[in-house]
Amino acid sequence: MFTGIVQGTAEVISILKKDEFQSHTLSLSEELREGLTIGASVAHNGCCLTVTSMNDDAITFDLMQATLNLTNLGELEVGNHVNIERAAKFGDEIGGHSMSGHISFTAKIDEIINTPNNRTLWFKVAPEAMKYVLIKGYIGLDGCSLTIGDVEEERFSVHLIPETLERTLFGQRKVNDRVNVEFDPQTQAIVDTVERVLAQRL
Repeated sequence: MFTGIVQGTAEVISILKKDEFQSHTLSLSEELREGLTIGASVAHNGCCLTVTSMNDDAITFDLMQATLNLTNLGELEVGNHVNIERAAKFGDEIGGHSMSGHISFTAKIDEIINTPNNRTLWFKVAPEAMKYVLIKGYIGLDGCSLTIGDVEEERFSVHLIPETLERTLFGQRKVNDRVNVEFDPQTQAIVDTVERVLAQRL
């Protein structure tokens, strides 16, 4: 489980491509790899991956083709960075919201509005996905637990404070960049349940 509080970013220092399979090696800071072991879960842009090998600060993770297709991790090149969050432990403060690290799909940045003290990003998604996007609800974007701002027919916005822009990749994101989306599981469960109950009554 993850909380959506990104702890920093890490550089991709190596990518080994095989048939429908890749291994990504990241350079993790001493703080991010404290207590890390092979088999541990680490979120990359919100996607839960498993540590497969460790060599000092070089930490390797394996990615199946389904992960590469569904997320923005398949677009990575050596030298790129990813948002990082270590798995939550019992007793940790839950500063964001409960996240599984299972990505629903990617969304493109449709518009960026910069103001002196924050940045607003608009994301465009498929109409059928908008039923899970509620004003003031939670959403996971590239592993960040964020509150939904405004909602339009096929897009929604989030407002980012300087701390988020500094700690994550959102300070560098551009229009048309793809970000990983994970819906709030409670919102998804409620919407799906209501739809199913209403369908049974028709």
